[in-house]
Amino acid sequence: MDFETITTDPAPPRTHTHTVVFLHGRGDHAKFFASSLRRSCDSKNRNLVDAFPTFRWVFPQAPMRKVANAPGNPTFPQWFDVWDSRDFTENEGHQAIGLKEVIPVFRKMLADEAALLGGRWDRIVLAGISMGAATGAHLLFNLSEPLGAFMGFSGRCPFAGGSLAEIRKVLGLEDVPDHDDVLRKTPVLLEHCVNDPVAPIRIGRGLRDTLRGFGCQVEWREYPDGGHWFHSPAGMDDAVEFLEKQVLARSNTEENTNEVPDTIK
Repeated sequence: MDFETITTDPAPPRTHTHTVVFLHGRGDHAKFFASSLRRSCDSKNRNLVDAFPTFRWVFPQAPMRKVANAPGNPTFPQWFDVWDSRDFTENEGHQAIGLKEVIPVFRKMLADEAALLGGRWDRIVLAGISMGAATGAHLLFNLSEPLGAFMGFSGRCPFAGGSLAEIRKVLGLEDVPDHDDVLRKTPVLLEHCVNDPVAPIRIGRGLRDTLRGFGCQVEWREYPDGGHWFHSPAGMDDAVEFLEKQVLARSNTEENTNEVPDTIK
């Protein structure tokens, strides 16, 4: 399985320094999502792409899947199928089918993007909204290398409630670490609107608590309105600040630390 992608590379003469892999929500399309993201701006009227001109942006397209619990079994884009979107825990095991298929593909995608940056996994940002955030959380559980950051918007955590080992066992993937280094070393930003009608704030807080319980350093932001989408401008301000502090500043600090002093060159 491979995903089609929409990509935005830094415009010349900018140099590619970081990559964001951004997963769209259920029923969306990468092309439309990439366009919609540009309409969510911060208080300086910048969207995320504008705010980080040296970043490469990768928007994968979810595969078409049948909606099993719907009349006629229609198909639409989704990373995994959900039995009941009003109660995500009903027949929850059904969600594992798609997750088992897509997580290995994303692991390879992130490795390929890190290779373009000289193996700098700390310059890779994983982001997702809605089902994309839920998928991103499980990808984080099953990675071997820490990332520059994970950002989840309007997200939740399928199969929450167990230990990290138990939640990994649900998918039963190969080459999964037996430690929590990735979770402890990858900064996390979660944003959620209180009036979200699709993913209630309760399950967004559940994702927060699950990640913290697994050792993640989570920055949690919730907003009184905004629905099932990005909050603008406050949410975009918070996202920009997070990326500047946790990704740009950290990678620059590590780069300077690894430099060889002139006196011993």
